[in-house]
Amino acid sequence: MKRSGPGPLDRVFSALVPVLGAFLLGGCSTLGYYGQLAEGQWQLLHARQPVQQVIDDPASSAQLRARLQHAEQARVFASEHLKLPDNRSYRVYADLGRPYVVWNVFATPELSLQPVTHCFPVAGCVAYRGYYQKGAARGAAALMREDGMDVYVGGVEAYSTLGWFDDPILSTMLGWGDERLATLIFHELAHQRFYLQDDTAFNESFATFVEQEGTRQWRAARGLAASESQLPGQQDQFIGLVLASRDRLQAIYSGPLDDAHKRAAKRAEFERLRREYRQVRDEQWAGDKRYDAWMYGPMSNAKLLPFGLYDQWVPAFAALFGEVGGDWARFYQRVEALGRLPAEERKAALMRLVGRQ
Repeated sequence: MKRSGPGPLDRVFSALVPVLGAFLLGGCSTLGYYGQLAEGQWQLLHARQPVQQVIDDPASSAQLRARLQHAEQARVFASEHLKLPDNRSYRVYADLGRPYVVWNVFATPELSLQPVTHCFPVAGCVAYRGYYQKGAARGAAALMREDGMDVYVGGVEAYSTLGWFDDPILSTMLGWGDERLATLIFHELAHQRFYLQDDTAFNESFATFVEQEGTRQWRAARGLAASESQLPGQQDQFIGLVLASRDRLQAIYSGPLDDAHKRAAKRAEFERLRREYRQVRDEQWAGDKRYDAWMYGPMSNAKLLPFGLYDQWVPAFAALFGEVGGDWARFYQRVEALGRLPAEERKAALMRLVGRQ
């Protein structure tokens, strides 16, 4: 099964919501860190142009014009049919001249899967820190490694400011196919429609369901069949391997072994993950190596953190959507009601919905 654009793993990082810029000053970090956030966000905002202006510009390439025209059709569909926010977000364009808009740094203790979290007034607590310069992200990661942490740096092609700014279509998003660009717009607008502080799994699962169901309806509206990305495949299998490995690591870290034996068991577990991956790749995927670079790069607890955030509660939101008969407005009302519940009650309600699904 072949797919265009970057590998499916890009999805794991593409919509994590970073801290939002200078107006979030305060909280848990240094002025220098907030300063680079403010500067990076300002540069992004300064680079924006109305999409129609870019399309009308004779200096724009035919490919760029076609891609933006398709994106604008999806943007209209998002508001008119999916009842997502009708604002200037994704009706402006910014050429950044780099492959990623930010680089996120994830960290855990050496023998734990508990993320190092960072808390901000609007975005709440998240399991990473975002940097607009790759060198700054690598520098922060190096300092954390010196402190004995497991660290991972992941590039991000897009993010949402949760409606605080008019989020642009970014040049970093244009390496994907037209449909992936449309689904990303659905996902990011879902974050604007509803965002719950301090519950990343809820937020990302909700936005992923909106993305998936929105894509299904977007294709149906154009008379197209279900796409490969909507069908079970290699990505699901790959994520399953990683999540199983993470569960085994959790058992190791919470078990009775001393630290030396836990380190040895950790190394053995990463080798097991690679071995199981090779077996699935060679026996079931005809040797498709799309995940090799990730699998054979340096391995750490932090590298496993993003997996599962996007789909843990997708079945619950699917059940909820079915209960309201596919009515988007009623669906969002029910999502907001879930968000008002205390954390444990919300989790229990989501588990009940999963059981119904």
